Amino acid sequence: MSDRQFETIMDRELGLRRDLSTGQLSMIAIGAAIGTGLFLGSGFAIGFAGPAVLLSYAFGALIALLLMGCLAEMTAAHPTAGSFGSFAEHYIGPLAGFLVRYVYWASLVLAIGTEITAVAIYMGYWFAGVPGWYWISAFSAALVGVNFINVKVFGRIEYSFSFIKLSAIIIFIILGARLVATAPDGSGIGFSNYFARGGFFPKGLFGAWAAVIPACFSYLGVEMIAVASGEAKNPQTAVVRAFRLTLVRLLVFYLLTLGLMMAIIPWYQASVKESPFVLVMEATRVPGAASLLNFVVLVAALSAMNSQLYTATRMMFSLARGGQAPRMFGVINARGVPGAALGLSSAGIGIAVILNIFFNDIAFAFMNAVSTFGGLFAWLMIFVTHLFFRAKSGNLTLPFRMWGYPVVPAFGAMVVACVMATTWFVPVFRSALVYGLPFVAILSAAYAIFLRPRLVRAQ
Repeated sequence: MSDRQFETIMDRELGLRRDLSTGQLSMIAIGAAIGTGLFLGSGFAIGFAGPAVLLSYAFGALIALLLMGCLAEMTAAHPTAGSFGSFAEHYIGPLAGFLVRYVYWASLVLAIGTEITAVAIYMGYWFAGVPGWYWISAFSAALVGVNFINVKVFGRIEYSFSFIKLSAIIIFIILGARLVATAPDGSGIGFSNYFARGGFFPKGLFGAWAAVIPACFSYLGVEMIAVASGEAKNPQTAVVRAFRLTLVRLLVFYLLTLGLMMAIIPWYQASVKESPFVLVMEATRVPGAASLLNFVVLVAALSAMNSQLYTATRMMFSLARGGQAPRMFGVINARGVPGAALGLSSAGIGIAVILNIFFNDIAFAFMNAVSTFGGLFAWLMIFVTHLFFRAKSGNLTLPFRMWGYPVVPAFGAMVVACVMATTWFVPVFRSALVYGLPFVAILSAAYAIFLRPRLVRAQ
């Protein structure tokens, strides 16, 4: 394989503007990965594992580290909006590229619904009597408008969103550490909470392993850097630097915040009805602190939704430019934005509205579960694609090379496959496979019936 052979894919995705800086690139990934997964979804994980959730998130971070290394190598060689979907198409085959892009796009659409559902939950903290779909409609319209302007405005907004929540997390860590260090004996605050009600593993080893599922869901989004590389300045340099910065920040923020959280409030008080972060601030009894932090987690959800909407739009754009979706979704407007692809990718908002109106009690859990499948499927395909990439790119000059081949990508693929299989044994996540496997089968059948004959005729 040569760089020239991949140029056909890159040429068909031309037209997007390279206006994103390295700082904005890393903030896009942080914006996606630090959202409901940390601020609200951590309640799920703590409920599964108790204090052992720290090990669950540490293991999830290890998998994310390996994934980011493999993806950074491929992205530095081929920076394009189609990203790992285009890599799979070129190095494995057209069906692989078709599946990973459509499954990932559908995952993002539902993830958008997850984030905006969380927004309704957060607004309910202040306005309990206002229906959630009011907030969903208002905030969704604003973010769709931001994405419709141009990528430069999107980058600035996302940078601001991420800066707010990163600052808040740092303040949370400082205040939380001070509270734990100065708490008097008998206050119920301290690391002794790690061993209350069943010890460090109150739900056993399986509980700790099950918590890896929401832990991986929390880290989903780091792969968005690769998609954004198609609109980055100096992408080869920016992508590698952004991957390194993002991973360190995520690892520190997740583990420190979770560790302090469970030292301040007992793990069994965690809930998905209210952010565990807000519960912590309520426990400190600092006037107005809980309300301020609720604003921060609201911004976090909006930030994650903003990144996911951007990425879903580019993934649909890539599908259309590759002839695997209607041509209209590959059209770029005068601002450099695929407007039709953006409109279609906003479908998750409509799904969230419907679920909130008719199935409010299960809306977040359902969309969380089914969007998890698509994210994990994309991770699995990234590891598999890296194996093919290295085997077929022997004469490429790589700006960055991941260590540990072929053990690292093979190990990563095996672990992600095991995490996906485990969702069947965890009732709240079982719908991930119930939804995901038939969806992959339907897509495969559609490809065989409609697209493959056309590709054969074109040869």
